Amino acid sequence: MILTRMLRQIFSRKPNGTDIARNSPVANAGRKDVAAILPRLTSPEPDRIFNFFSLIFWNTSNPQSVTAAAKEIIQHAEGGHHFADNFLTWSRNMSMLDDQPFVSAWRSNAESTSDEAIIWRRYILACAAYHCVQLEGDFVECGAYTGVGIKTVVDYLGGTAFPRTFWGYDIFEHDPSMVNHLMPEHGSSLYQRVKEKFSAYPQVKLIRGLIPQVFEGNCPDQIAYMHIDLNQAPAEIAALDCLFDRMVPGAILILDDYEWSGIYRPQKLAEDEWFESRKYRVMPLPTGQGLIIKR
Repeated sequence: MILTRMLRQIFSRKPNGTDIARNSPVANAGRKDVAAILPRLTSPEPDRIFNFFSLIFWNTSNPQSVTAAAKEIIQHAEGGHHFADNFLTWSRNMSMLDDQPFVSAWRSNAESTSDEAIIWRRYILACAAYHCVQLEGDFVECGAYTGVGIKTVVDYLGGTAFPRTFWGYDIFEHDPSMVNHLMPEHGSSLYQRVKEKFSAYPQVKLIRGLIPQVFEGNCPDQIAYMHIDLNQAPAEIAALDCLFDRMVPGAILILDDYEWSGIYRPQKLAEDEWFESRKYRVMPLPTGQGLIIKR
């Protein structure tokens, strides 16, 4: 009996050593808070299938011909087509457009045609976050940029009532010595603009600095969700070195550029080697992202 009690005490402790049993009032209160912000599944109309067509795509020498070809293809294909972000498909349920809470969060936060075009990528993040917000641990995004990705996820999951701390890391500027390429919004005023965007969201912590140095003293002990979008291999590997072991079992990692070729291919090559040494496989997604579930 003594051994049984000891084992119960050990396995009822939280990973940081505090003794909060899973069925205690404190733990149950936390779960109720999360349940209250989870968006209800929208009941789709049985016979309605959405389509999505955007003229935002990249890496072609003749965008007019690509657009014309895509329009020709969808004329001869079943409904449920998607064309945007270098991704053409058809006969799909287009679940992101059936999910009304997501559509609301996506539309209210999109600041550019590029934000609109990557709707499928944003929905991958939203679905991952829906799972991860029910775990213990904070949320992390490395490469916060304009904050649109973070805010879309947070607004999808409760808005100002979002129940987790969300850490957003970025330098918010660019200089020619950096491996990653310049983005349109990079500049001296971006950090302050993004901070103002989250003025009503105290749970969002924007940390300005270079990876990995920026993590010193500004890093969660437990991570339930992580999105890495740094557009370069060295910084992404440094982020993995510092943060991956902090991810809790069941946590989800999304690598934004993993399955993109061209200038992003070095990220895949470096990350494949990194995960191979830990007996993981990155799941490549047709959106260009990569997905890992922490065990």
